Order: sequence, then C-alpha cells, then structure tokens
Amino acid sequence: MGADVGASNSTAALVAHGLSKRYRRKLALDQVDLTVPAGSVTALVGPNGAGKTTLIRVCMAFERPNAGSVEVDGVDPWKHRSQALRRVGYVPQSPAVYRGMSVSDHVAMARSLHSGFDSEYARRRIGQLGIPLDQRADTLSGGQAAQLGLAIALGTRAQVLLLDEPLANLDPLARREFIQVLLDAVRAEGSTALLSSHIVTDVEDACDRLVILGGGKVLLDCLLEEARQTHRLTDSDSPPPGATAVGSFLGRKGGKLTLWRLAVPEVGAEGAADVAAETTSLEDVVLGYLAAGRGTAGLQLN
Repeated sequence: MGADVGASNSTAALVAHGLSKRYRRKLALDQVDLTVPAGSVTALVGPNGAGKTTLIRVCMAFERPNAGSVEVDGVDPWKHRSQALRRVGYVPQSPAVYRGMSVSDHVAMARSLHSGFDSEYARRRIGQLGIPLDQRADTLSGGQAAQLGLAIALGTRAQVLLLDEPLANLDPLARREFIQVLLDAVRAEGSTALLSSHIVTDVEDACDRLVILGGGKVLLDCLLEEARQTHRLTDSDSPPPGATAVGSFLGRKGGKLTLWRLAVPEVGAEGAADVAAETTSLEDVVLGYLAAGRGTAGLQLN
C-alpha cells in the first residue's frame, strides 16, 4: 500500500492560496487567500452569492477551482480526494434525510459509507437531544433533522467540520441547541469548524474568528474581538483619528451610519487604552463590510 498523505505539521486546518472559481460569466471566488487555524471555530459570513457555498464545495472536492490551491488538514482534496474527505465532516444547509428510514437507519447507512465511522458516538449525540433512534426521518422537525446531520458529521471523527448555513431554516431554540452540540464536540475533540451563516447573533455566540466574503473576495479575516475593537461606527462623515472608511448603511432609525477601521494604536500612545476599551457590535462590523462589498460605501441619503 502507498503511504498515506499525512496532515501538515502547521497549525492551519484549512489553507487557500489564490483560490478562484468561475461559473460561466460569474466569478464566484476571486483570488481568495484564507487560513483557518486548527482548533478554531470560524464564522464565514456574507450575502447570497458571496461565494460561501462555493468555497466549502471546493474544500470538499465537489467543485474544481479554476486557479489557486486549497489544503484541508494538510491534504489537497483534488490530489488526494479520499484522504481529504476522511478528514472532513460536512453539514449542508438542507440535511439529506430519506423518507421511510429511521434515525438509526441513517446512522447505519453512514457507517456503511464511511470507513471508521463511529456509530456509537453519533447515537450518543442524538440521544443527548432526546431524538428516538426508531423515529422516521420524515417526521423529524427541522431542528431534529439538522441535529441528525450534525451527529453524522461528528460520527466521522473528522478533524475539520465544514457547515454550509445549517442554521438558516431553524427556529431560535433549534439554532441554540445546534450551536451548543457543535461547540461541545469541538471542545471535546479539539477539532476545527468553519461555520457559514447569515445569523450574526449565533455567529457571535459560537465563533472566535470572523471571515466576511463579498463578491467572491475576502473583505475581513480576523478574531471576533479584534473586529469589535478595531472598528468604530459614526452617524457622520467625520472619521475618528487615523481611521479609514469601510462602508455606509442605514441605521435602525433610518439615518446613515458609517463604519470606520482604526489604525492600530501604538503601544503606550496617549489614548491607546481608551481606544482598546471601546467596541463596536459585530452586527455593525458585518453590515459595514457587506455594504462595502456591495459598492455602497458612498451611500447618499437625504
């Protein structure tokens, strides 16, 4: 047998360099450079058409990039597809459940398809949520179906979890339960998660890093706390000292708000402690970059 392609010794769970993907005339990914640190829970945020699903599908070897490269846990999914997929647990937006099959049948099917699948672990995760193993899949609620998909992904014991907007169709309680199970598993197993979502409040509760995509480009990539501390929101066109405009958008009361990115305060500089103490909400940071990605940085309102 040939030698297995082992994971990289680096601390990156997912690395993309110059990644581009075109669908006919549409450029879905445009020279994306991205590093997801091992052990992190990274939020992947952006509007529809931003490239979130395309990025995840390229990492899963479901789509071939037109340019650039990607590695998942040190393995190129196009050069070593089977080995890469053994390292990835995948949860799509709409769980693949089959009418007439029970929850237990789905776990057994996953075991037959994935070498090394941990059926007992998946069943234990499902049992923690009070979902009967003999329940038919077509009678599951949306939240239960999502949890079944997550349990199967966790049962692969993959080091990297790719979740493509699994919260989009869930009610608030189901989203909270899904996030808690995900975080418990990541912390217990030391795995890495890339969570695509439109729901900023859930991202804020679950993730430690933020990646914002817009128009196929990475608009922001940093720690959540860094995103809050290095941006300011104003209701005027007057920037904070040393700041650059990111984008403008409508506030809740209808007026124009502008997001600014601060220059990094120098250590020991006067006022640096005050700058570090202030924060901007994560929702405002995301809205500012989404506005910039949509080309509305120069939004004019009467």
